[in-house]
Amino acid sequence: MQTALALRHHRLPRYWLGLTLGLVAAGVGGVHWWEQQLPLKLQEAARAGRLDACIRYADQLAALRWLGGLAPQEQGLCRRRKAAQLWDQGQWSAAMKLQLQLVNSGASQPADQQQLLQWQRQLESRALGLFQLGDLQAALVLLAAINADHRSDGAALGDNLRDSWTRNRILRDRGQQLIKQQRWWEALDALNRIDHPWWKGQTKELRQQVQKGIASLRRQEDKEHEGHGETNPSNVPLAELDALVSRKIATGMDDGQAFERACKELGGRVVETGPESACRR
Repeated sequence: MQTALALRHHRLPRYWLGLTLGLVAAGVGGVHWWEQQLPLKLQEAARAGRLDACIRYADQLAALRWLGGLAPQEQGLCRRRKAAQLWDQGQWSAAMKLQLQLVNSGASQPADQQQLLQWQRQLESRALGLFQLGDLQAALVLLAAINADHRSDGAALGDNLRDSWTRNRILRDRGQQLIKQQRWWEALDALNRIDHPWWKGQTKELRQQVQKGIASLRRQEDKEHEGHGETNPSNVPLAELDALVSRKIATGMDDGQAFERACKELGGRVVETGPESACRR
């Protein structure tokens, strides 16, 4: 009796080992069979234009490539068509992701890399166009599709757009504050430093206020000099002087330096006439 039980227990490990090996063999065989079926299903889906199913089969086949199978060209064909479809639908991020997968796969062609680069350039161009129109957020969304919206070192195109936007906004705010203080020449200097088309449009009325303030200041100065028996403390053409000063301020000069340079170019020199400066030849 004891001998029979011992023989039975001795046979049990062999039974389980055989069962396990059988299941593993069946699993491997099933996987191998499915791998053999996938190329056919892939071809059928590609011919029928069922791109999502085709890509799904392609991904499954790619996962089984450890068995030694090669990537069929249908993988590239379906990804290529689907990426183009997504691009035409305006799903740029998804299109770029799929096109990148295609480029990195074994079924890509040289033209696929060129298409990827072309789409990147198009998105950059569209993003810059939106930025010029004043839509910073929409521009950043497009740049995110090509991972160009932000980098930790601040060197991404999106980072540059943010910096430009912030700088122009700060100049607008400074111009507004200086206008409230009636510091007209400094306000003009701040507004002339704005170089973004949208912000220039947004500050048009501020510029008009500054020009009116400068004109009023000129009239006030003329009246004060008339009271002292002087009709014009500057004997150079005031219109030319003002225009030249404004252009120099626009290049980044402060108002004092711009006035001095403009006066010199018109053949004059800066002289002090009481609390104010004048340009005389």
